[in-house]
Amino acid sequence: MGNSLEGLADVYRDLHAHPELAFNERRTAGVVAEHLRASGYDVTEGVGVTGVVGVLERGEGPTVMLRADMDALPVTEQTGLPYASTDTTVLNGSEVGVMHACGHDMHTTALLGAAAVLATDTEWQGRLVLVFQPAEEGGRGARAMLEDGLLDRFGTPVVVLGQHVAPLVAGAIGLREGVAFAASDSVRITVHGKGGHGSRPETTVDPVVLASAIVMRLQTIVSREIPATAQAVVTVGTFNAGDAPNIIPAKAVLGLSIRTFDAEVLEKIYAAIRRITKGEAEAAGADQEPEVEVINAFPAVTNDAAAIGRVRDAFADAMPNIMLIDPGVITGSEDVGLLAKAAEAPCAFWILGGADPALFAEAKGVEDVTRIVAGLPSNHSPFYAPAIDPTLGIGVKALHTAARAWLA
Repeated sequence: MGNSLEGLADVYRDLHAHPELAFNERRTAGVVAEHLRASGYDVTEGVGVTGVVGVLERGEGPTVMLRADMDALPVTEQTGLPYASTDTTVLNGSEVGVMHACGHDMHTTALLGAAAVLATDTEWQGRLVLVFQPAEEGGRGARAMLEDGLLDRFGTPVVVLGQHVAPLVAGAIGLREGVAFAASDSVRITVHGKGGHGSRPETTVDPVVLASAIVMRLQTIVSREIPATAQAVVTVGTFNAGDAPNIIPAKAVLGLSIRTFDAEVLEKIYAAIRRITKGEAEAAGADQEPEVEVINAFPAVTNDAAAIGRVRDAFADAMPNIMLIDPGVITGSEDVGLLAKAAEAPCAFWILGGADPALFAEAKGVEDVTRIVAGLPSNHSPFYAPAIDPTLGIGVKALHTAARAWLA
């Protein structure tokens, strides 16, 4: 790879073309381990199933953790890029594409670049712990690495640093003190009906109709039960029922994603979900109550004010041409906060602009910029891909600069 940005861009294109889902990032982990070893790091693979940790020690000083995630999403890519993914997988009996639709390939490549720069930078002392995390999507990877002894094996950091690419203009970095990213809860709702022949619905309790009623009623939680001054998202992301068009199934299963910033709001949402599912089941004549199960949950990312201030000052000094903004709270979620919470260390996690600056050439003010951003493909879209240049170079510089703000 070397230190050239073009060599780094080749690594990015390779990772983008070969995405891997949560806890299957074996090829990606191999690429990461190879480049870390070439940069002189002590490398451990298989941490938290497929995670990679690189450690570089240089005399007395603080331990600083830099983190990037590696996993992709079950999305069929439609960017049309020459390095677009054509990989597929099978989910729920259907073949779907696999894509780096959230930019984790950019996170991984930028941290590899920062690792190389930090290894050749002789003006610091301390201990670098670089964490390449699996399974951020769904919030399982950070917990898996912690349960595998991440802190006991590699040291407890004084700060946890990281970034997430987004369709903000490349050349801008978003830093926010306090709660920055939403808490995330994944919920499974199973409704039980009474199956039968599709031609005789009167002999059944149709769980498809029941689940559909629940889906529609769930849309009223945020709009009618959560105060306008609070923020929350309730999304039904999956709906699975039946195997044949002429058979009414016995059950239907919904998958929900909940995003919140306040524990009381979350409690109110859960109460509403249980009330709605039970009420709709009774209205449909179902004999068995629905099951509401929490599949996974992780807290909001809370940025330490002093840590964000330190990073902001370092960015302003080392990257004077970068635009530093407060992006507001992000309803997307991140499990990086679990690493900081476990270490009892401050977290500084920022937004890395990744949209092509040429798209903003005609913008005359904030309103124009906001309108352009709103029209761009967002993370998790089949059309999403950050502009390699200048995003990658800025991402490398940001991680290097932030780390140096703590290293002696």
